[in-house]
Amino acid sequence: MATAATLGAVAAGAVTALLPGSSASADPAPAAAAADAAPHSVLAASAGVLQPAERIRTLAEAAPMLPVAYSIDDEAAEQRVASVQKASRLADQLAALHAQQARTQSQIRAGGLDGWIAEALQVMGMPQSLASGVKKIILAESGGNPHAVNTWDSNAVRGTPSRGLMQTIPSTFRAYVHPQLAGRPITDPVANITAGVRYMVDRYGMKTVVAGGRSNGAGGYLGY
Repeated sequence: MATAATLGAVAAGAVTALLPGSSASADPAPAAAAADAAPHSVLAASAGVLQPAERIRTLAEAAPMLPVAYSIDDEAAEQRVASVQKASRLADQLAALHAQQARTQSQIRAGGLDGWIAEALQVMGMPQSLASGVKKIILAESGGNPHAVNTWDSNAVRGTPSRGLMQTIPSTFRAYVHPQLAGRPITDPVANITAGVRYMVDRYGMKTVVAGGRSNGAGGYLGY
């Protein structure tokens, strides 16, 4: 209190700052009058240090976050997508090929007409999709009997009857049997099929095999 009396006091709101050379007064009236005269004055102790509240809020506001734009090479991206799609297609094709090969081998092991056809097409390097057309021809020619012999047509009259699944005559068999099976007899199912199919492709084209043989105007089967 002695120090306050010596230095003097100035009231500013609820805070009192002591200034040298002033004297404290018991009468609060001058202090109150000073407060009323300058209600918003800044204390001497804080002058030049404290900032207005609005200025502080402005400095404290965070800058807005903006998205970063990246440049994308559209052509390169499309090429990568195309490469992935191509790889996927090739994988699907390879899987389908393996599945077809497995079915073919299963048919060959099982034997019978379907197995003979599958093996003959494999030997000739022809697609297994031809199997249905080849089977139709065989059923029309021999009924699926590898030992069938035609004894009544013009070839039989000449002494060269048609034989086997595809009903080929000996000269046709020798000319068209697949070289890999040339040592087999005309009644061998697989060898006979290769001779008959190769002859038909050579003379009438692949479309005839696909169609299951030739046909007349009424849709009936015609021998070859």
